[in-house]
Amino acid sequence: MIDVCDIQVMKPLLAEHGFHFSKAKGQNFLIARWVPERIAEESGVDATAGVLEIGPGIGPLTQQLALRAGKVCAVELDKRLEPILNLTVGEFSNLEIVWDDVLKQDISALVEDKLGGLRPMACANLPYYITSPILTALLEAECFDAVTVMVQKEVALRIAAKPGTADYSAFTVFCQFYAQPEILFDVPAHCFLPQPKVTSAVVMLKVRKSLPWEILDKATFFRTVRASFAMRRKKLQNGLAAGFPELGKEAVGQVIAECGLPENVRGETLDIGQFAQLANAIYRRKNHD
Repeated sequence: MIDVCDIQVMKPLLAEHGFHFSKAKGQNFLIARWVPERIAEESGVDATAGVLEIGPGIGPLTQQLALRAGKVCAVELDKRLEPILNLTVGEFSNLEIVWDDVLKQDISALVEDKLGGLRPMACANLPYYITSPILTALLEAECFDAVTVMVQKEVALRIAAKPGTADYSAFTVFCQFYAQPEILFDVPAHCFLPQPKVTSAVVMLKVRKSLPWEILDKATFFRTVRASFAMRRKKLQNGLAAGFPELGKEAVGQVIAECGLPENVRGETLDIGQFAQLANAIYRRKNHD
């Protein structure tokens, strides 16, 4: 097996195939072997698992996943990597590469087609510039046991943030609605070629099998969350009134009181249960009126 994390091996191999890193595609390849080994190990991938990998690059994480998993399906957009991946991961019979943009795929259909019968998991070293859309797509597919991704550390902190903290955001609530996140470990910039300007972190999101809150309408719930954070320095009433103009400020004030929240409460202090309660009250009022 080619050691794809050995810079002395990889630099000539990339040069031989005329490969240049694409800034537009956010390509930073791992050159520290412990990182993919630890991601594969701590993600809980084993022979019962079918893993969807996003963006295998030159294959460091792909190798580690294929050594452990029942099957790996890797989705890669950059066709220039094909001859390199043939060399670095071509020996694995339990690996299939799909050459496409993962955001154009029906993820749950892809998982069913390629990984059916196995415990579905997702693993990825995500390009920074499309972290949110890919993570959103993976969680909304609602077909994985767990999603383990390497992201910018500040994004990992946002995903795992607690209510009332500076990192807590609408994206936090979105991620924690679908899954329970845990930051596994940090990855310093020197572990990559070329070196990014930031520290990365690996976060594991254990997908919820059922929701611990009653949600009458998912669209109203997420609209409530977005409106609550849209004016995070202002009172919740202002944000919700702007987000639900059809209700008006007075009705929004009544909803907040109905939910037992203080009049001057800010959205950034609420937990998911409180957002659910608010969203349900808004939904009932809109459909009752």
